[in-house]
Amino acid sequence: MSLSLRLPATSANLGPGFDTLALALDLYLEIEAVAAPAFSIRATGRSPEICSALEGNLLLDTYRDVWRRSAGGEPQPLALELRNEIPLGMGCGSSAASRLAAVALASHFASLGWDERRMLDEAAALERHPDNAAACCLGGFVAAGFGDANDAGPRRVEAAHFAPPAAWRALLVLPAEALPTPVSRSVLPAEYRREAVVANLQHVALLVAAFARGDGTLLRAGTRDQVHQPYRAQVCPLLEQLLPLAGVGGILSVTLSGAGSAVLLLLREESAAAGARFEVLARTEGGRGAAVSFLLCGLPSQPALLR
Repeated sequence: MSLSLRLPATSANLGPGFDTLALALDLYLEIEAVAAPAFSIRATGRSPEICSALEGNLLLDTYRDVWRRSAGGEPQPLALELRNEIPLGMGCGSSAASRLAAVALASHFASLGWDERRMLDEAAALERHPDNAAACCLGGFVAAGFGDANDAGPRRVEAAHFAPPAAWRALLVLPAEALPTPVSRSVLPAEYRREAVVANLQHVALLVAAFARGDGTLLRAGTRDQVHQPYRAQVCPLLEQLLPLAGVGGILSVTLSGAGSAVLLLLREESAAAGARFEVLARTEGGRGAAVSFLLCGLPSQPALLR
């Protein structure tokens, strides 16, 4: 009665692909779980005080909820060993990783027998959009959407995923403050102009082609957005400072990571990271004095370890 999990961070939207596109990053939430007389969590890595809390813990709350809805009765208590590398509240997919982990734990310890795709469907339904959950489960670059309703369970996630170019890297620029997703969503308008929607559709097509062909020259145009980034810039000022860096040196694109507050720079190669850091610091510390930190990430294409 034990289970090992390894789930990657993700960056969703990638500019115009709002609630549709996402990319796995090689920062991981790793979990060792065993059945126990009572719940306990030992956490290391990022934000251990949040990850180890027994109350108000997204992973445990989701595990209990999925167990009760799907198996009935009280859930099996677990002793969890967590190592977390994913920044929390920064738009790096921490909630998707926690929910997918919770679904996998419930499936295993309640003997539900769900395969990876059913676990993805459950996690995406809890997330209420499929992009982060699909990239976390499947790895690589993912285009995802909900399919038809399913009487036997949640709506199926329809997803296409493929490996990003091996030389590309991601540089996450992390501001000092996290940003709750509800705050970031609250600044979005209820309606959009047709011209903005058409422009985003065009850019999404270019962005998918860029990843499919490994063509970095398409990324700058393919990551332009008119649906969420112009509005979220008011609560994510770092984005506005860094957007002009797209196309500078080896920086292929600049986008908000998920709902923010982190900003994602895609780089042509790892050697571009030093120059990208210099450019970022010149626009932040040299400008408004904002404190930022960096995480250089690979783009893994392998699926999450769920069992």
